[in-house]
Amino acid sequence: MTDAAVPVTQSAVEQFTERYLRSLGCSIEHSDDYWVVSVPDTTDTEIPHGKHTLVRGEGAPDGDDDSTKRLHPESAFFQRLLREAAERSPTGKLSIESESDIETPKWIQRSDVEVQNAQFVPYYDRTAAVVLFRVGIETVSEYQKEFLRAVAVDSRSEEHLPRLAESFLELTSVESSEAPSGSAELTQTEARPLLDTARELVINEIQDRLDEIHREASRAADSEVEEYRQLQEHRITELQEEHSNLSAKINDLSEQINTGDEDSRVQALRERKELKSEYEELNETLNELRERRDGGFPERQREIRERHSLDVQVTPLTLTEVEYERGEVDFELTNGSRGQTVTLGYGSGIGVTETVRCASCDQELSEQDPVQKISNGLECQRCAKER
Repeated sequence: MTDAAVPVTQSAVEQFTERYLRSLGCSIEHSDDYWVVSVPDTTDTEIPHGKHTLVRGEGAPDGDDDSTKRLHPESAFFQRLLREAAERSPTGKLSIESESDIETPKWIQRSDVEVQNAQFVPYYDRTAAVVLFRVGIETVSEYQKEFLRAVAVDSRSEEHLPRLAESFLELTSVESSEAPSGSAELTQTEARPLLDTARELVINEIQDRLDEIHREASRAADSEVEEYRQLQEHRITELQEEHSNLSAKINDLSEQINTGDEDSRVQALRERKELKSEYEELNETLNELRERRDGGFPERQREIRERHSLDVQVTPLTLTEVEYERGEVDFELTNGSRGQTVTLGYGSGIGVTETVRCASCDQELSEQDPVQKISNGLECQRCAKER
């Protein structure tokens, strides 16, 4: 499955921050390790007016003061900018025109077959919702991960369109001059099921990563549980030794009571009473520890595993209504003196929308097994080599 994710790199953070701050009318003075940002009094923003120092990267001080902020993917300042930008333009509209370059499928690109001409004939207009989510994954044992992920869903059929999401990201990247304009025409009633579908797709796409982090967190929890168990075993051993020492002292005092004079007997009785009380408390503590040990320290285990559980936040930031066209594309293919025209379903911003199979083995043509011959239909590389 296509992974339409926006990596929240330091470079992307700095490009977004500079473009957004300048769009607000802020001025920026650059240096190697920090920026000085001036926010005019007339600027409509949650950022306090005046001068701010943005320290670049994670090597910044742990705490932000009123005028010094950290700037990296997980800094509070960047997350604040991201929320503010999304709140300013939560929806938008974008059109992907059919005049753009026609995308040749990988099973042709990776072959010796050449495309002499390609012509797209649009039949009808379609609309998709592209939702940009911020995904946050955090555990006690795992450094917090933050990334953005775009998901495209056809507004009518709710078909997942991963290639359209990639096209959207390319068109709206910080390096591109393209940007959604206007507001989406989808109503809240229309948008809600599309958002739900997109959220499910995001969770499905990141499930492998969640499973991996969950396994790492489980191993960390197991290690902590074992460490705690060993500490308690050591404590039980120490208490058992203390228990035995107290028992021996009580026995010695009992002999003194039986054999000593009256004064020593009175003193011995007093000491034995105190030791017996201490012995009973220690015995109760030992029994409780043994019982908890035999049960696997359930309360402690629960506490440890709760601390190592995953906290996953999937938050929609923006929804963009993307207009695209669907139709058919004719690829005029040549291979030596042979030529053939192949007509396939196609969408602007999506590419070829149908699978193509080898005429000999009926296996799907792919980047790993591209077309090799076109003399008797489209024949894959594997079949061509076997002949």
